[in-house]
Amino acid sequence: MLLKLFLAFTIIPVVEIYLLIQIGTIFGALTSIALVIVTGFLGAYLARIQGLQTLFRIQKSLREGQMPSSELLDALLIGIAGLVLLTPGFLTDAFGFLLLIPNTRTAIKQWLHRQIEVRYTSTRPDKTIIEQ
Repeated sequence: MLLKLFLAFTIIPVVEIYLLIQIGTIFGALTSIALVIVTGFLGAYLARIQGLQTLFRIQKSLREGQMPSSELLDALLIGIAGLVLLTPGFLTDAFGFLLLIPNTRTAIKQWLHRQIEVRYTSTRPDKTIIEQ
């Protein structure tokens, strides 16, 4: 886990810097800086709107007496999207915008759900063994 975190905190910024330099040489430095700023503002705005919509869905589920597990996972992914979009760079912005697209977020939620099930059902003791 430590190695994965180390690689994430070293490789991702290096790739971001490389992309910023390459895009800056093609379109100019001011244009690339403006793109980073605009995507940051746009991403924060979209994350705020979707976050509020998710909050209202959570409240509705709770009023109806249902567990808002899907909505809570949505809120987590939207929060991650907001954080990633505030990070300067094109790669992180692309990932953040992908998290804000509902269909993409649904696919990621399904993948996370499967990962959680695999991880926690494989470590749970078998019911038949306990009954014996």
